[in-house]
Amino acid sequence: MSTGKKIRVKPVPDVQFCLVFQCERLSVPVMRRVLGDTLRRFGVDEESVYDILLAATEACTNVLSHSGQQTGGYAVLTSLGAVGCQVQVADEGIGVPRDRATPGDPQEIPLAQLPESGRGLAVMRACVDNVELDSRPGHGTVVTMRKRIQWEVPSSLASGAA
Repeated sequence: MSTGKKIRVKPVPDVQFCLVFQCERLSVPVMRRVLGDTLRRFGVDEESVYDILLAATEACTNVLSHSGQQTGGYAVLTSLGAVGCQVQVADEGIGVPRDRATPGDPQEIPLAQLPESGRGLAVMRACVDNVELDSRPGHGTVVTMRKRIQWEVPSSLASGAA
């Protein structure tokens, strides 16, 4: 399932890093701190960082809520380039059957009309340019979020010279 507009991202990111966590509540604020501090150190502007962190928080919270008790952990893989940032949150949980993953088009349903437990994807879509959900029973779930970013300070990544 894919939503939002397509953005062009270089096939090879300038910077890529991965955070791996156990499925426990403490992992979410730790992810926010490490991901946010890293993006800021590279010079990503605060509004872009805020949006990326909110979307990533929703995705990580969904892992804790929906991946199943047998899931040991999950990964947050971030790719950063001159024009965009991609964050993937992947687990090896129980997955979601295709018919349950997309009950209609949630993007067209007003946020206030979504059930409380179904608002995470809508929040992610509101924060980033593109959200893709790949989930199959027994194979876990990968949420891929892409966002065009602005730069706070000139950096080699912003100029594409990395």
